[in-house]
Amino acid sequence: MRGKIIACSIGNCVHVAGVVNFLRLAEEMGYESVFLGPAVSIEKLIEKVKKERPKFVGVSYRLTPSALYPLLEELKKGIEREGFKDIKWLFGGTEPTAEVARKANIFYKVFDIEGMDKVINFLKGKAELELKKSYGRNLIERIEGKYPYPVLRHHFGLPSLEETIRGIEEIAESEVLDIISLAPDQNAQQYFFRQEKMDNKLDGAGGVPVRCEKDFINIYKAAQRGNYPLIRCYSGTSDLLKMAELIRKTLKNAWCAVPLCWYNELDGRGDRKLLDSIRENQKVMKWHGERNIPVEVNESHHWSLRDAHDTLGVVMAFLAAYNAKKAGVKTYIAQYMFNVPPAISPKMDLAKMLAKIELIESLEDDNFKTLRQARAGLAKFSPDLNLAKGQLAASAGLAMAIKPHIYHVVGYCEAHHAATPKEVIESCKIVRGVIEGYISGYPNIISDEEVISRKNWLIKEAKYTLEFIKENFKEYRDPWSSPEVIAKCIKLGILDAPHLKGNPAACGKLETRIVNGRLEAYDMETGKVLSEEERLDKIWNYAEKVSA
Repeated sequence: MRGKIIACSIGNCVHVAGVVNFLRLAEEMGYESVFLGPAVSIEKLIEKVKKERPKFVGVSYRLTPSALYPLLEELKKGIEREGFKDIKWLFGGTEPTAEVARKANIFYKVFDIEGMDKVINFLKGKAELELKKSYGRNLIERIEGKYPYPVLRHHFGLPSLEETIRGIEEIAESEVLDIISLAPDQNAQQYFFRQEKMDNKLDGAGGVPVRCEKDFINIYKAAQRGNYPLIRCYSGTSDLLKMAELIRKTLKNAWCAVPLCWYNELDGRGDRKLLDSIRENQKVMKWHGERNIPVEVNESHHWSLRDAHDTLGVVMAFLAAYNAKKAGVKTYIAQYMFNVPPAISPKMDLAKMLAKIELIESLEDDNFKTLRQARAGLAKFSPDLNLAKGQLAASAGLAMAIKPHIYHVVGYCEAHHAATPKEVIESCKIVRGVIEGYISGYPNIISDEEVISRKNWLIKEAKYTLEFIKENFKEYRDPWSSPEVIAKCIKLGILDAPHLKGNPAACGKLETRIVNGRLEAYDMETGKVLSEEERLDKIWNYAEKVSA
């Protein structure tokens, strides 16, 4: 046990929800807690403290600030009279009552608008470090310092370098965000090392126009204030290893995000050939694995964004993690993008994520650990900003069911315009409010029978596809990590998506439809949902006929 905490509201204040939540968290952190109840008199409180001799005493008051003055005067006299020198006193209340409490010079710590993550840090014994602004200087330290409260990530990059730097300073000083995910413009992502190929009319399109090493250094310096948020950056769509070295050197890149099959001729975000890009992406994973840098393979949702059926999303989630492990990655960040496609039902969405989690985390061992990162799908958001705020909150609430280590906040305004610093901060506060509500205790929706049934079905179907690949490409040592096999599977349609129609590197013949809130492979001729066995038999029979 860390010690004993007793807490109550005092005077005539009957509001104790915050007190109860605080004590519940304290118990989870290893403290013994004693709740004295609402509207406790100062005399009774002093008597209880004498009897219990706790390490901390929590006092709450949320009514009129002027009525708090005499209560705290009485409390101060009682503390001095009894000589409670070894006991630390805490206060929680509204901003106005907290201001009164600070002036009383009684309290070791005063909580008002602090987020729950700061309360957790305090309970974990980190209050002594607060004046030094000691924050985790890498992702693992940040997560360990806050969990079960997830660290927050938000991407940011404005069309002006100067505005981006000022914005990062403002975001850092707000202390609402743990990781700023830098978004370079498309010119930088594709041509940073070949700037003669840039079309300068497109500068600032899609992010910040970083053009030299000093730009990255100045961006990093801008974040060295407030809560010192970590910085991470997109991997680029060409010259990936060069970019990895640059952003590691200048930004101390918090983690690498790289696809397995994308940023090439498949999606038009680069001029790499599919097979070459798979090989290069695997090399990028290996490079980061050798340096013990966490890696996120942002693969699965790229297929789902192109209307690939739910089973294929699960297959690709597994293959992405499998390839990362094969490349020597030690800490793997699995991104779970909810609301893709927008019409998927919340239950079926959650089932899909749980299926991904079960398969991905089956790969864990002493040398391969996974972290869960959840986010909302932008396509779900309305350009009506008030509606979008509600959609952001609803998606975050659903995502909390998977207990993420990282929550990737998508700015509520992103369907309308790129987020300004003010909107980044506001979006983070919306999500923080949702998270704090869920951490205090919500029903366990992952035990819903429909969710469990769908999860098990998706796992069964995904395993069929994975075994199909392994069985039909036996001539390769490890088909699941073979660039040649993966490229062939995309060309044949084993791995496919409707939006790839007409793409020379893909099949593009897959048809999918939303059926009962699920995105399914669909046979247009029969009007029926296809199992993976039925879908893959058709593909393989056709391939054999063509080869014959």
